[in-house]
Amino acid sequence: QLQASGGGLVQAGGSHTLSCAASGDDSSRISTMGWYRQTPGKQRELVATRLNSGTTDYAHSVAGRFTISRDLAKKMLHLQMNSLTPEDTAVYYCNAHTPSGTHYWGQGTLVTVSS
Repeated sequence: QLQASGGGLVQAGGSHTLSCAASGDDSSRISTMGWYRQTPGKQRELVATRLNSGTTDYAHSVAGRFTISRDLAKKMLHLQMNSLTPEDTAVYYCNAHTPSGTHYWGQGTLVTVSS
């Protein structure tokens, strides 16, 4: 189970942090966690992912502005977002998957960036 939090209203140019807590029996088998986002009428898109090894990957649109981090002991995932623009406005989803390919999704948290 994934529980995302931290959505809200942010001014353009500002910073904001999202968090996601993993729980349940499968949480110990998670190999990759990440953040996706979706706006009305568009497909859900990858924002950033982080493997247990520490390897990270970012969408081109957020690289250099967003930082994904993970606390393995606390089973928490964070997304630090800097230099936000109105184009970053979206519902952000936390994702986790196991080596066997099982995917889990959080409930989504809305981030609105005002110009």
